[in-house]
Amino acid sequence: MLVLIPLVFDNYWMALFNTALIASIGAIGLNILVGFTGQISLGQGGFLAVGAFTSAILTDRMGVPVFFSILGAVLLTAAVGMIFGLPALRLKGLYLAIATLASQMVIIFIVRRWEFLTEGQGFVDVMRLEVFGFSITRANFEQQWYIILLVITIIAAFIATNIFRTGVGRSFMAVRDQDIAASAIGVNLTRAKITAFGVSNGFVGLAGALMAHYTEIVSWERFTLDISIQYLAMIIVGGLGSVAGSIYGATFITLLPVLTRMAADELGGVAPALRQQLPAFEHAIFGLTIIVFLIFEPKGLNRIWERIKEYFRYWPFRY
Repeated sequence: MLVLIPLVFDNYWMALFNTALIASIGAIGLNILVGFTGQISLGQGGFLAVGAFTSAILTDRMGVPVFFSILGAVLLTAAVGMIFGLPALRLKGLYLAIATLASQMVIIFIVRRWEFLTEGQGFVDVMRLEVFGFSITRANFEQQWYIILLVITIIAAFIATNIFRTGVGRSFMAVRDQDIAASAIGVNLTRAKITAFGVSNGFVGLAGALMAHYTEIVSWERFTLDISIQYLAMIIVGGLGSVAGSIYGATFITLLPVLTRMAADELGGVAPALRQQLPAFEHAIFGLTIIVFLIFEPKGLNRIWERIKEYFRYWPFRY
């Protein structure tokens, strides 16, 4: 069914789906840290910037093949994430959130001020994707990217799911549930927390690198604090501690502004203020969506989907 999407939707919707797939990879990474390990992070935008600029510079200036430039972006972003994850050894909760927020500010400050990254232009141009002789063509740009991103997202989801079947993944969940008890049963808290930051930001670096090659331009304006808040909303709406929920939440939050604008256009004749105050309306809907999920379904869209499947599995019986 997913493979048939390019045959049904036009380029506008395909661009939205591609954006959602990239966001899904980043949301999976953030969910590994927040949902599975219990370590709050508000630095998603900064780590996306690390992955995007790394892959763009390696490809365009150093002539590194795209596959290895993306791999380099993943490794460097993971390393940077582990460095900024060091406060997690001492801090928890709100204090850790503030520390990761500082990482966002530090990274964006460096990106904006370090002229080496953009050579004084404020942005980096990225050549059109070419891997092993295959080059993206302009004619079916969105459709080709969709297939590539869909395959990578499935692989990323598969890897993330299987991480939690290993001892490392189980140590993440032990830290989330109760770090003191985890330490008592032999879990190395230092190694588990730092590894969680590394693995999480490796996925984020992959998303940032793919974003750079997809948009073919990298600028710091794409990685502001608003992006970090959006990614946090994705895992809240999708469901904390769920790989599938990360994909649901990323798709939902990506499409939410578009659906909001469509609703404003439809209701414009009845309530013209909605169309006139569209930006404020979009922000209100975004905040209200998070509040509604936190109050009525804290486990997000993933739990709603599970309930729907359970209903049809046992229908017409109640249990």
